[in-house]
Amino acid sequence: MTSVVAGHAMEDRPVTASAGNDRLKPWEKISYGLGDFACGLSWNAVGAFLLYFYTNVALLPAAAVGTLFLLSRLFDAGIDLGVGLMVDRTRTRWGRTRPYFLFTAIPFSILLVLTFTTIDASTGAKLAYAYVTFSLLGILYSFLAVPFSALMPMMTTDHGSRMQLGSARAIGTSISVILATAATMPLVGMLGGGNERTGFALVAALFAVLTLAALLNLFFSCRERHHDEAPRSEAIGPQVRAMVRNRAWLVTFLFCTLNFLRFGCIISVTAFFAIEVMKAPWMIGILLPAVSGTLLLSAFIAPMIFKRTGIRKGCIAALAAAILLHLILPWVEAQHILFLSLFLIAAILVSLTMTAIFTMAADAVDYHEWIFGVRNEGLLSSGISLSTKIGMAIGTAIIAYVLGIAGYDPKDVTDGARAAIRWSYYGWPIAIMVIQVAIIAFWPMDGLHDRIRKEIAARAN
Repeated sequence: MTSVVAGHAMEDRPVTASAGNDRLKPWEKISYGLGDFACGLSWNAVGAFLLYFYTNVALLPAAAVGTLFLLSRLFDAGIDLGVGLMVDRTRTRWGRTRPYFLFTAIPFSILLVLTFTTIDASTGAKLAYAYVTFSLLGILYSFLAVPFSALMPMMTTDHGSRMQLGSARAIGTSISVILATAATMPLVGMLGGGNERTGFALVAALFAVLTLAALLNLFFSCRERHHDEAPRSEAIGPQVRAMVRNRAWLVTFLFCTLNFLRFGCIISVTAFFAIEVMKAPWMIGILLPAVSGTLLLSAFIAPMIFKRTGIRKGCIAALAAAILLHLILPWVEAQHILFLSLFLIAAILVSLTMTAIFTMAADAVDYHEWIFGVRNEGLLSSGISLSTKIGMAIGTAIIAYVLGIAGYDPKDVTDGARAAIRWSYYGWPIAIMVIQVAIIAFWPMDGLHDRIRKEIAARAN
């Protein structure tokens, strides 16, 4: 039996769907949030401190590290599409996404420790070791992040429940950011006894244990309720072409890429900014958690705001206000309390848009089914995971290259290097947020959720 939607012929597929089956238990929501905590704890530690670890502890050249970040992350970003296609074809007694959490948790936790360990060897050998461990960590991260994103639209089709899951995910992300950014350096000092090399390895081991526990809980606690029952067998090319023609997915992909490009820039340069420009190393423990730790607050207020404004208008307003505050920040650097206050407000505004991305990614699956008749949760989610890696790769590499071009030397920091750090801290985020405003203006889903759900349900009957 075939049907035609938006001019495309497709074969009807059995999809589990029951409105009464959409009810999520409180622990299930919490467990989903802890899943993002598991993914985010390691990745935020990597994003915030691996550049510092490579340049200041492993003593690798900044420019070489920039190339490492760029090549390794772009390589494992390509893995995401393959993982997405695997998820769409996976059928096991545990479901389609949950097996990935079970079998990836242990090797991923081990690689996290190895990534924050360096070897006693030549610079070339240490750089090769860094390439291998960081690349493998990124590949394993794909086998966690893609199925995790694909899980949300499988758990529920209710938009309100998805906003709750998005909020739970934002809380998990926020906690992971706070722990990874605010606690890492104090723990490095405490556990390492003044030896940063030992301290980073022990902190990574601690984070690995927490990550493993949260991932196993995700496997045991969250259920899949809505997905294609029949295995997928279509050619890959048409599926990818349909994905890029999905306007909701394309907007989400571009918006998310820019968000993580900004995130990669600011989280990589913050430690250098606090130490060399602000002359206040203590601010690292405030500025870094605020970058996305404010998701904890936005997770509670975002659903109320976006329910009134819709995602498009809400994100545009939040970004416009954040841009204005970032333009003011350079003029109040000498007033630390005022600087931090304005920065925290701006971070909350930006965090609202991050919370929206989680819901946008799930909504893009419904939009895809509405237009093309198939859900393709794995492929669509892999595209969003791909965007986070592309954004982080370019953002972190930009800062590393800027440090290299400016001649940054941790033993002798010049005024030119400090100027480059300062410009990077303000300039890149402002430019990126301006582009984000233009992208989110094309978001198509506001006001369409009920119509899409009804038409998909009618088609199934």
